[in-house]
Amino acid sequence: MQTADYIVILIYMIGVVSAGVFLSSKMKNSKDMFAAGGQSPWWVSGLSGFMTIFSAGTFVIWGGIAYQYGFVAVAINMCYGIAALLVGYFLAGYWRRLGVYSASEFLQLRFGSSIVQFYTWFQGTFGIFAVGGAIYALSKIICALIPLPEGHLLVDASTGLLSVPFTSVMLCLIVIIITFSGGLWAVLVTDVLQFVILVISVLFVVPLIFMEVGGIGAFLEKAPEGFMSPIASDFTWWFLAGWVIIHFFKIGGEWAFVQRYTCVPKPKDAKKAAYIFGVMYLISPIFWMLPALVYRVIQPGQDTEQAYILACNLVLPAGMMGLMVASMASATASAATSQLNVFAGAFTTEVYQRLFNNNASEKQLVFVGRIFTVILGGVVIAGSLLIPRYGYTSFIIDLTTLLTGPLVLPTIWGLFSKKIGIKSVWGTTLIGFVSAVIVKFGLTDGGFLSGIETLTELSEWVIENMRISDLTVGIVVPLIVLVVLELIKKETNVNWEKVERSKSDFEVTEIVSPSLLPAKMVMITLAVIGLMMLVLGFVNTEEMKVLFTFAFILLFIAGGVYIILRNKKSLL
Repeated sequence: MQTADYIVILIYMIGVVSAGVFLSSKMKNSKDMFAAGGQSPWWVSGLSGFMTIFSAGTFVIWGGIAYQYGFVAVAINMCYGIAALLVGYFLAGYWRRLGVYSASEFLQLRFGSSIVQFYTWFQGTFGIFAVGGAIYALSKIICALIPLPEGHLLVDASTGLLSVPFTSVMLCLIVIIITFSGGLWAVLVTDVLQFVILVISVLFVVPLIFMEVGGIGAFLEKAPEGFMSPIASDFTWWFLAGWVIIHFFKIGGEWAFVQRYTCVPKPKDAKKAAYIFGVMYLISPIFWMLPALVYRVIQPGQDTEQAYILACNLVLPAGMMGLMVASMASATASAATSQLNVFAGAFTTEVYQRLFNNNASEKQLVFVGRIFTVILGGVVIAGSLLIPRYGYTSFIIDLTTLLTGPLVLPTIWGLFSKKIGIKSVWGTTLIGFVSAVIVKFGLTDGGFLSGIETLTELSEWVIENMRISDLTVGIVVPLIVLVVLELIKKETNVNWEKVERSKSDFEVTEIVSPSLLPAKMVMITLAVIGLMMLVLGFVNTEEMKVLFTFAFILLFIAGGVYIILRNKKSLL
């Protein structure tokens, strides 16, 4: 990267942190901090949900798979879109009609405090620990572009590049500051900003890298055999089907995503938020993954985890490369801040308020929420330093396939089932966990059950079909347990009435208007970045056309948002 890139990164990061500090003035109580006051526009929540599942890990994991195996990476990412559309149809609106502002609040009503405490502590520690992996992925991207002289204080002696652990810690501190300052409003607004910048940046990379390889025809001619197939290696059709199902559970019931459905004014807004999330993930993976696909033809044999950013560095001019890195950094920060905000809220309400200070004032709750944000930020730092030792790609895929079902499926089941109670949830979760341990650590090569003769054939099948066996255990086992319990139980659970009362109370609650604040901040940010690119265009005359085109697109979008806002105000 060049000096202009570093300047852009610095300005962008200062702007994002400043937005978080500014939004702290909008945070008057815990509802504002953890639910945006129920005023988030549906498009903001939808794009924020899109970015919650999106991070530098998208470029490191799936960009690496695209570089190694080809189009299968696009197919895997499109599974998120199918899952989100199904969530929009079946679950998102229902979550809002419940009248709760978080998944933990629903679980408290439906099943009681014990399972809420378990989910809060388990997901708020292990789940937050996993967020550190995304920070590590971002550090890998940034450090690949910053060589340092031998003997430099921050150099990694083995690579000659900026130290990944140091960069991880610095990025974690930025994440903590954003969440600490602005709460969910900061998360939502920064998500939208990163979405816009990343989309436009990637759309510029695609034609530039095709020009580098000699056109689409040249790429297809030089691509390895089977490179454009939607399946490859152990990423089979069965894997793709399971990936859709497991992410239906994840997007429909995981706390960070539920928060996107409960922070909007109306149920139909929640449905639209999920729909825009789904549509974007059906379209965008084609563009996201193309740079890594084409780069395989241009430069084979590269580090798969760094292939995507190296492809961008090959074709983007100075300034735009810095903006691309900054937006990747912010996208990762958004994914992390989403999780931090959700679980800081859960610890605040379900641990501090419920167990220690039931009469806490709103000022106390906001203060304690910020304290938990800092503590959980420390857990993120630990994850960013330790997860690489396991293997980042393996860790994320294993975590998703094995544990999403046992942790999330009982919540989704409880939305509609009148029968299951706390014992059913505990039973499903524990049986799912035990099954995951048996498959992952018992039946694998050298596992504690692999030496038992009667299990030899099963162990061999698990070893040969690891991805499918993980998905089978993560989906089928908890599903079977819940179906059996549903058939056995005859009476309605006593807590079902609480859920019905909550829905009834929500129906008579006045619905507030969505806030125009996110659109205003998007407009201002796009205008500032557009002007910055114009200045860089005059400085970097060799790349003037690209920079000017990029700048005018940003300014055009900012102008469109301004016109929409002006019309909105005239209607109020």
